[in-house]
Amino acid sequence: MCFDLNLIKADILHKLFRKRKWGASHTSVDNLHKSCPSHLKGEYKEVAQQLIREGFILSKPTGYGQEVSLNPLKREEIIAIIRIFFEDSL
Repeated sequence: MCFDLNLIKADILHKLFRKRKWGASHTSVDNLHKSCPSHLKGEYKEVAQQLIREGFILSKPTGYGQEVSLNPLKREEIIAIIRIFFEDSL
């Protein structure tokens, strides 16, 4: 494997953080892998589901697809993960 799952996790959290998608502000789960390399889209989808299971991302099923947002109760943990890989952009 030539990619780091922790980097993908941080990238997904960072995207939601930059777009201020906390709590009630949602975006489609399909938006999480839009700017990633095409050969990593499957990994992005898997990591997004893992983040939902871990409680970092909240999921809201809708009639038009799954919506996601950052869990405000895990704000400090989320910021700590993002800082590991994206220190300069916070």
